[in-house]
Amino acid sequence: MSDFSQLLLFVPGIVIFLVASGQVREYRRISRPDATRDAVVKFSKHVTKNDKYGRAVFDYYETTVECMDPSGKKKERFTVKSPIEYSDKQHVSLYFDRVTGEPTLTNGVNEWLIHPWLGMVEGALLILLALFQTQGKEISAMACLSLILICAGAAMITNFFFLKKKNLRHLDGTIVDVYERQISRQGRFSGGAKYTYYPIVRFTLDGVTTLRRCNINSSRKESFRIGDDYHLYFSPEENAIREKKSNPFVLAAGLVCFLCGVLVGLSILSVI
Repeated sequence: MSDFSQLLLFVPGIVIFLVASGQVREYRRISRPDATRDAVVKFSKHVTKNDKYGRAVFDYYETTVECMDPSGKKKERFTVKSPIEYSDKQHVSLYFDRVTGEPTLTNGVNEWLIHPWLGMVEGALLILLALFQTQGKEISAMACLSLILICAGAAMITNFFFLKKKNLRHLDGTIVDVYERQISRQGRFSGGAKYTYYPIVRFTLDGVTTLRRCNINSSRKESFRIGDDYHLYFSPEENAIREKKSNPFVLAAGLVCFLCGVLVGLSILSVI
């Protein structure tokens, strides 16, 4: 194996570790006790701008909210940009960036399949796996592979039962529009501009009708058709909207990964 090929073995682990570490930083910021405040929406305005080809340059809702200041003595108003249209008098959570102090409306809850902390561990194990492979340490490499599979499997199994016990309430929604976001421009070698498409869903919760630009997306515009039904889920425990429910396929994949990891671990014992 060439030196370049050996270096490529480290790329997946490094990428996963860096992405997960960024998610961990964001998770820790939002999890601080003083990071968020309860707020009430006063009014919302839809703001759009298209380029000369009719493509959306930006599309968001300018939302004005009111909340109590940290001392709890007076009310403050903030205007923030959000991909979701909130109704007047709707209760929301306002997150304040620790560095800039800028407020942001939290878009529901994080729906990680694998928690960022575990993602960092998986990334580190992939780096060790590549290192042991290049050093010819087969048993150590197999041990890393076993841990990677067991951790991934355990995470997916936990995710399934975590969502299962939430008792999510099914919400019927309708796709009323599709948001088109340009992620790369046409270049000499890229072959053309690239876009990501997000469904904008109208749904009703407790008598209040809301528009939500979902986090789920696709590189194919045909994936979301205006007028199609779209299902969302309300978590009473978190008082938040989720876009995913417990999925039996996630449970099956988790069990397969976990069992494969155990088998790899047992095979190590047979050669020691």
